[in-house]
Amino acid sequence: MPIVTYILRDGDRREIDVPAGTSVMEAAIHNNVRGIDAECGGCLSCATCHVYVDASSTAEIPSADDSELELLDGVAAERRPESRLSCQLVVMPAMHGLVVQIPPKQG
Repeated sequence: MPIVTYILRDGDRREIDVPAGTSVMEAAIHNNVRGIDAECGGCLSCATCHVYVDASSTAEIPSADDSELELLDGVAAERRPESRLSCQLVVMPAMHGLVVQIPPKQG
């Protein structure tokens, strides 16, 4: 299984084996990773699953589509070039090594 590393708000790191086809958001929720609120449950309507794809990440990730980019305009923490919604990052084998950082606030 691909491994996704979550950098928590306090700087701690959590590595999680994520089954292919599972979103980064779902894996966080199922593994009790704090800081990804996911109020809409992954329906691409709230932006409370905002993460930063860390520069150390070696994963190949698809580009954000227009709907995701529009929602990223309303995130609570600073929007950066590496901002993504974790509900839209569906883990595939090529995403092994993905590193995401949880922003200081959501929603």
